[in-house]
Amino acid sequence: MPTLMSGDAPMGASQAKYAQVAQDEGQKPLEVEAPSGPLGSGAPPVMRKPAFWAAVLVVALGASVMLSGPAAPPPTISETPETDVPATSYSTPTLRGTEDSTLTALIAENSRLRADLASKGTGGASDEAFSALFEENGRLRAELAQKPASTGGEFDIGAYRAERLAATPPNIIECAEATAGASQEACHLPKERRFEAIQQKGITLWMTGLSGSGKSTIARALEEALVLKYGKVVQQLDGDNVRTGLNRDLGFTPADRDESVRRVGELACLFNGGGVITLVTLVSPYRAARDAARQRHEEQHLKFLEVFMNVPIDEVQKRDPKGLYAKVAAGEIKSFTGMSADAPYEAPLHPEVDLPNRDLSVDECVQRLLDVLRREGVLEGGMTDPSGLPLPPGYVDGWLEDSLHLSGSAAITAKNQALSLPKVRLNDIDVNWLQVLGEGWAAPLKGFMRESVLLQSLHFNSVLIDPFGNQGDAHINEEATNWESTSHASTRASLAVPIVLPITSGTRDAILNSNQRTVALVDKDGKFLGQLHDPEIYNNRKEEIVSRCFGAIDADHPYIKHIYSGGDYLLGGEIELFERITYNDGLDKWRKTPKELYGEFKAKGADVVFAFQTRNPTHAGHAYLMRTGRERLVAKGHSNPVLWLSPLGGWTKSDDVPLDVRVKQHQAILDEGMLDPSWTVMGIWPAPMIYAGPTEVQFHAASRRAGGASFFVVGRDAAGIKGSSVAVTHTDDDMYDANHARFVLQASPLLDDGVMQLLSFDKFFYDKSDHQMKAMDPSREDDFISISGSKMRALARQGAVPCTDPIPSDLLAANCVPQGFMVPTGWAIVCDYYQNVDSGKFVPWSKRVAYNEDRATDAVEEGRFGTTSYSLFPSYQGRTMVSPWHDIPLRSGSHYNFITEIPMYTSAKMEVSKEKYRNPIMQDTNKDGSPRYYTYGVPFFNYGLLPQTWEDPALKSAEGYGGDNDPLDVIEVGDGPLPMGSTTPVVVLGSLELIDEGETDHKIIALRASDPRASSVRSLDDLERSSPGLTARLVDWLKMYKTSDGKGINQLANNERPTSASEAEAIIAECEQRWRALLAAPNARPEFWLPH
Repeated sequence: MPTLMSGDAPMGASQAKYAQVAQDEGQKPLEVEAPSGPLGSGAPPVMRKPAFWAAVLVVALGASVMLSGPAAPPPTISETPETDVPATSYSTPTLRGTEDSTLTALIAENSRLRADLASKGTGGASDEAFSALFEENGRLRAELAQKPASTGGEFDIGAYRAERLAATPPNIIECAEATAGASQEACHLPKERRFEAIQQKGITLWMTGLSGSGKSTIARALEEALVLKYGKVVQQLDGDNVRTGLNRDLGFTPADRDESVRRVGELACLFNGGGVITLVTLVSPYRAARDAARQRHEEQHLKFLEVFMNVPIDEVQKRDPKGLYAKVAAGEIKSFTGMSADAPYEAPLHPEVDLPNRDLSVDECVQRLLDVLRREGVLEGGMTDPSGLPLPPGYVDGWLEDSLHLSGSAAITAKNQALSLPKVRLNDIDVNWLQVLGEGWAAPLKGFMRESVLLQSLHFNSVLIDPFGNQGDAHINEEATNWESTSHASTRASLAVPIVLPITSGTRDAILNSNQRTVALVDKDGKFLGQLHDPEIYNNRKEEIVSRCFGAIDADHPYIKHIYSGGDYLLGGEIELFERITYNDGLDKWRKTPKELYGEFKAKGADVVFAFQTRNPTHAGHAYLMRTGRERLVAKGHSNPVLWLSPLGGWTKSDDVPLDVRVKQHQAILDEGMLDPSWTVMGIWPAPMIYAGPTEVQFHAASRRAGGASFFVVGRDAAGIKGSSVAVTHTDDDMYDANHARFVLQASPLLDDGVMQLLSFDKFFYDKSDHQMKAMDPSREDDFISISGSKMRALARQGAVPCTDPIPSDLLAANCVPQGFMVPTGWAIVCDYYQNVDSGKFVPWSKRVAYNEDRATDAVEEGRFGTTSYSLFPSYQGRTMVSPWHDIPLRSGSHYNFITEIPMYTSAKMEVSKEKYRNPIMQDTNKDGSPRYYTYGVPFFNYGLLPQTWEDPALKSAEGYGGDNDPLDVIEVGDGPLPMGSTTPVVVLGSLELIDEGETDHKIIALRASDPRASSVRSLDDLERSSPGLTARLVDWLKMYKTSDGKGINQLANNERPTSASEAEAIIAECEQRWRALLAAPNARPEFWLPH
């Protein structure tokens, strides 16, 4: 009985009985105090009336009976928790059935009144009133006990949860920027920005399956790989860890299981939206609950993949890692998921990932899930493609090739404006690199390297990037080099080779003196290819580049030779192309940009692409690598791996197999079935080969990622070359160890983000027993033979035919090629090349086949332009194939006739052949017989001759030098190019006297008579006023133009002072007389073709 405190009013029998009932209901003994405060005399009158308390107690005690009741025994646990730990009794309340919508309010009111009664006593109400209330309470108990048993006599917590969840959610406004009923995303950092910053995306892998199916084990291994190897943020939500806190109030009833899935699903959404890779490992047996979790993700546009741990019941019973199945068999657990009718497991109908891990190791399962995450684009923070194929590094708003190629009116306008810009000459290798840049093969690089970018490439084989601008450095590699900069973007992109544009001092000066922020890019044939913005000029430190890139300084190395032959300065800046670069060599249909290749891969339904680079004809060994690579990817769980057969198309050394031979042979391989065209795409890769071994192969692999490849096939001696003739040690070895390239590639930062991987192969051999290429079987070593490249070349030169069984050990002696080594048409193509190596009919690498677009329309051409067989015969006044030296008169009225040999902007050194019939304009040659080009820069003048003149070697200058034995040369400085072979009247302004290798070589400076300035510009002084600095540029060109070919500086007579116009005309007159004397004595120069 409660103890009455001193001074308390006596407790009536009914009050005391109520106190006893309350105590029996599981409460602590009530210490009923004397009424005071609101229950005493100071309380409002209504609170002192028995009727008031009768109403209160009817409500309060009724609710108390419903909630408290006699103590129920602990519930029977039908399935132990996820981990086999000592059982814990959860005191689950057995709430009497009610559907009263005010239940929650009654519970709260009952609790308050209990507290009031316990602390303030029951004074102020008569015993009779309490007795009546108590009896009324008993009657209510009886009525409640007899209510329809719609919930089995107990409160249906599942139905209650469903009712509350079905109610309309409250209109929550999280911040001032959001509005009621609308999305609250304005209050949060956008998911996309978060993903970009943390370099990964959120996803939920909902791993469901029977107990013992490997959910937790595989998830932990996957988490370890993602965190430790790739640096990703991962959270596992396991049945064990959530039951210690979040779900500790839940049992294993169907309703509690559903609630567990719901709570974990909501938590997974939060993690997922924050960019966390979330691994949910719950049995989650009910399909509807899993679908509800999926729906919550979909409503919030979050990635959700259901992973079915597809392990049959007999297998998990064998595993039984927690001993639960043994307890079921022993009868200790009466109801267990998947083992009893009342606890079914509803397997997924269409899971995104079906993981039959009974047949796979943990590592294989992890690899499959990693591949899934790659396809989903989760391991990258930026945009991804629905196909799952990776996008290029730094991909933000679209394909780089789209932003770097002008089109339509923008291209036309820019090309016209380029005529007035400083011009930079690009040689054929430079054009290869320009194509690499313009098409996005070196993404995220947008132009030739600035000095800061080059240094990063040389020292780290990578560059800092902030593609999304999260650190404020979105254009870090497009800004002028700043030695004081402390910017340090958080991400790197692999970029291992120097992509630079060498220029001469003449080009440097032209840019610096122009005050222009854009320069035009012009190829050797005068074609305007594009423009470069915000030029940055810096020293070409050739030895630093060579030593860092190649790891050796070898003057005989072919690409090192190219580097050494370049200008002494480098030009960096971002580029735009006026049009797509094509080569007109019959191979353009196989040249495909990254965007085009990506589209072809998707059209074939590729779920992964693996790239195979080649610069040799494809034989059975290569096909073995490609087929085996595909088989490996299928074994990894990919459904349709597509091969990207990627022949290198840029510059290669002279003894490599020509590009057209390789490409046509590859096509034969596809046509005749050695490779399956249904899963193969061939596309020429445009970069030059620089033979830098381990350094270069990193670029090869990274560049293929730009086209959508996730795997790169790498074998022995990738990007290798023979050893140096000046090597100090290992003089007979190759420059790089055959294993170094693939090892370095495996260890390179390129693989850090998990998007790019390797398919690595060791040496393979021809198996004589089945005519297949494969790895050697040591148990039958005699069945295998090695067919080296040198042996293949020798067999092709001999026109070897297919062998018959048994395969001879000496193939060269038998002059046969093993069966299956190469398809017949492909072998015929290879034989044709090696038997006609010196024919000149092949396309060695991607060099633009130019057509002489800048020629006189009435001129007659013979041979192919750009080769030493080309000839052009001018026409004059209706006569065709005239001699430009002898048949066209020197004068045209008061002007002189100028014959154009080299149009402005073109670099091919064309000149009249004094020896050939009718003196055609032909391609000059170097000492090795190759076509000769000006390399000092883009010619800013038209160059040619004055007909009917001759600089007689017998005519000595004041310095004692005789004439150069040629017609008088003319530099025409009008506006724009004149067609090759055209005749143009000009005004003579003066001349410069070049001393060229001990000969006098006058350069007459003239202006076309049709130029608007011709009436006022009559001398070089007038020209200087009209075009300041032009004469100085001419002087520099004449002195320096051979230095870019490794020759010395020329000298100019008269202290580099040009002559006057009258002095120049006197020189012309003298040379005209010398020409007439030449015609009068033809036998004096029998080597010349002279008219008779």
